Amino acid sequence: MSMPADSTGTFQTRPQPGPLSRILGSVLEAGRAILNRRGGPSGKSGLGPETLGEFCAELIHHRGEASGLALAEASLIAYENLPADARGDFFEILARDFSANINQICSAAENYLDEPGIVRIDELRKAIESPCRRLFHRLNMVPGGTSTLVRMRGDILQLLPSRPDLKQLDTELKQLLIAWFNRGFLTLQRIDWNSPASVLEKFIEYEAVHEINGWEDLRSRLQQDRRLFAFFHPAMPSDPLIFLQVALGKGNANAIEPLIGFDRQILDTADADTATFYSISNCHKGLQGISFGNFLIKQVAAELRTELPHIRRFETLSPVPSFRPWVNQAMTGQVEHSASGEDLEKAKTCLTVDRETTFDDPGASETFVRLCAHYLLNEKRGSQPADPVARFHLGNGALLDRIHWATDRSDVGQSRSFGIMVNYIYEPGEIEDRHEAYFAEGRIASSPAVRKLARIQGDETW
Repeated sequence: MSMPADSTGTFQTRPQPGPLSRILGSVLEAGRAILNRRGGPSGKSGLGPETLGEFCAELIHHRGEASGLALAEASLIAYENLPADARGDFFEILARDFSANINQICSAAENYLDEPGIVRIDELRKAIESPCRRLFHRLNMVPGGTSTLVRMRGDILQLLPSRPDLKQLDTELKQLLIAWFNRGFLTLQRIDWNSPASVLEKFIEYEAVHEINGWEDLRSRLQQDRRLFAFFHPAMPSDPLIFLQVALGKGNANAIEPLIGFDRQILDTADADTATFYSISNCHKGLQGISFGNFLIKQVAAELRTELPHIRRFETLSPVPSFRPWVNQAMTGQVEHSASGEDLEKAKTCLTVDRETTFDDPGASETFVRLCAHYLLNEKRGSQPADPVARFHLGNGALLDRIHWATDRSDVGQSRSFGIMVNYIYEPGEIEDRHEAYFAEGRIASSPAVRKLARIQGDETW
């Protein structure tokens, strides 16, 4: 399978730099020359975390615009060249030497209490802003700086379990990324086979739900009855932040293989009445905890309603990734739960010695689907559903509509949920009311069929 090409038969390339990029490039070039004349630092490899810390300390107080930009660039290059095992030491330097001064904060707070007013508030605001935050701001001014800072936060998150002292550093960077990746800065793009190859490669790399096995698989998912949408940020124009795969079909989707299989029959979109969102993938660990998916699904639904007004049903075919681990814990008494003891005993008898289910066993189907309905509607983490995908879609204003047995027979599907997948539906006229009721009252929108499976009284759908 050849890589994608544009209509002329040549491979597409990234867009040419715009005026702002060219101006920054000129300023950077001048700044590098200034630093070189002064014998200033460069980002060459072989520099240790202590030297990089010195770069950063100088950058915070540096006054020259061009040379400051070049110094920020050198700092980022030096960071990228740091060995993975040395980055933790660099982060510890930032956490130790670049944090806010507690004494200055307390003094500014006392001054405000003694003399309330805008001047004292400004003093307090300046005291609270840490040198680390100022450093991140300066690093972000360099072309490509935003993507490096996103990767930097990903590195911090990977280290957090073993180095909890980096938590404040993560918080500082996350708060900035939330502001920089505000929904107003994001652009929605539809991706097709004529999109740049450099962009298409990213989707193969980032797909996290149903693996894309090379170019042929990707092309299959970009046929006329499929849609792929992604959010991009101006600072990372060739690197998607999150993407959503959509299958256009007739009727409710109750199995994953017909949606992603190579040998499926291509449907004329004029005959489609259902849009199934079957995979949503976040692309960058460094943007963890910064929500894009809720906006993405709603905006894609709006785009599809405009393009294909005959589409009547907008649904997901979603995994239940924590269901099987929960069942295993419930059966062995490792977690508190309110599930039926009879159902759990039946679940044990449905499992073979190697704890795999028999997909064709009616007893397994009935037992695990009923347990899954209970799990999704009744088992909670705090006040919200225990399952992370349920929290996402229900919090988005979707309704839990159907639960399907043997939907994903892959090893991954087995390990997640014994092969079970579920439909959440997005009904444009109900989304906002359901969203409000979910967060204000803890109400879970679900169909009568799912409520019956979970043994919940009442059959109203709202």
